[in-house]
Amino acid sequence: MEDTKAEGTPAAAPVPAGGAPGGRTARGGFGDSAADAEKRRGVRRMKALATGLLLAVAVVYVLAKWAGSAGAGGWTGFVAAAAEAGMVGALADWFAVTALFKRPLGLPIPHTAIIPSKKDQLGQSLGDFVGENFLSGEVVRRRLRSVGVGARLGGWLAEPHNADRVTAELSTALRGALTVLRDSDVQAVVGEAVTRRADAVEIAPGLGALLEKIVAEGGHTRVVDLVCARAHDWLVDHGDSVMAAVSGGAPGWTPRFVDRKVGDRVYKELLRFVSEMRDMPEHPARGAVNRFLTDFADDLRSDPATREKVERLKSEVLGRGEVQDLIASTWGAVRAMIVAAAEDERSELRLRVRSALLSLGGRLATDARMRGKVDGWLEGAAVYVVTTYQSEITALITDTVAGWDAEHTSRKIEAHIGRDLQFIRINGTVVGALAGLCIYSVSHVFG
Repeated sequence: MEDTKAEGTPAAAPVPAGGAPGGRTARGGFGDSAADAEKRRGVRRMKALATGLLLAVAVVYVLAKWAGSAGAGGWTGFVAAAAEAGMVGALADWFAVTALFKRPLGLPIPHTAIIPSKKDQLGQSLGDFVGENFLSGEVVRRRLRSVGVGARLGGWLAEPHNADRVTAELSTALRGALTVLRDSDVQAVVGEAVTRRADAVEIAPGLGALLEKIVAEGGHTRVVDLVCARAHDWLVDHGDSVMAAVSGGAPGWTPRFVDRKVGDRVYKELLRFVSEMRDMPEHPARGAVNRFLTDFADDLRSDPATREKVERLKSEVLGRGEVQDLIASTWGAVRAMIVAAAEDERSELRLRVRSALLSLGGRLATDARMRGKVDGWLEGAAVYVVTTYQSEITALITDTVAGWDAEHTSRKIEAHIGRDLQFIRINGTVVGALAGLCIYSVSHVFG
């Protein structure tokens, strides 16, 4: 009744892995793999077995009828009834199994070739089923809660070799990301961001507040001490230059010895003044510096003219090409530093990341409150994704199935489940034969 040709399935040519017979990719976006070819051979073997069993009961039926007509005895009726019912069961199940994938004997019988003709509806039903039973917020939340992601993640990260592995993977990803980014694009973005941010914010009030705090805390005294010390050392080393400069600025009609006396006097007074300012914290000049800085800080915060001058100076500085080049070149230095740190297993960056991962794993393993927070974050994120993009996810299923070729889809599904379906035919033959035997026996007993 059924063999490979009767089923309308052509003999399978050698199927390379990942492609359809002959190396072609089947229509619909997927091809036949070597595993598919092996499954299809298994289906053909089971079809041959089921068909052979049908032929066997048919032969038994013919022989039993012949034996009965030849007067072999009443037992032939029982055998013939069992064989007849077995043929009926086998034919009925053959029709049912075949109708899933094609039209039996090519006849246009209604409600046959179900998978090819209902492929799109099946895809839609499959998408709806997945959406309702796997992508609902409650299902996802309940599943994640039962898994206990926070506890598992904590225990996993607490292992040093796992922390090392994550650190290495993060370093690789960081290097890859920095390699993909083009320096020119990043430099342009950084330069524009810095310039735009600086233009948008008035810096004078902030500078004034900072300067006022520095003066109030005495932070500027070290700068004054340094300036005074350097000025004293410079005067000691360049006394002749100072006296020569003073003498050179004197009128031409004054005697030379007078110019030298004046230069020497000016130098000594200047050296004394700097020495006293260096050694006396309460020197009046230091107080004048403090008052000047305090007044300047106040002007930066409240004087419109001073603030306007600072803004003009800021714009002029930012507008200079050298400053823009400096801002743009900063990215190159930062990138090189990060890449070097990511490649060095003993760098401070990688050691800190590893330490942070171990600490996080330890806290997740021991702190129930933190585990609850992590689980809550993960559940919320997962629920948001599945509820927001549920239609897109299910559309991926329905659209993919809709794009498959109907004939090839039928063959693909048959290759995966056809072997089990052939057992239905075998079971139908056996169960039909037993049912026929029982019915004939009951009928014979009750006349």
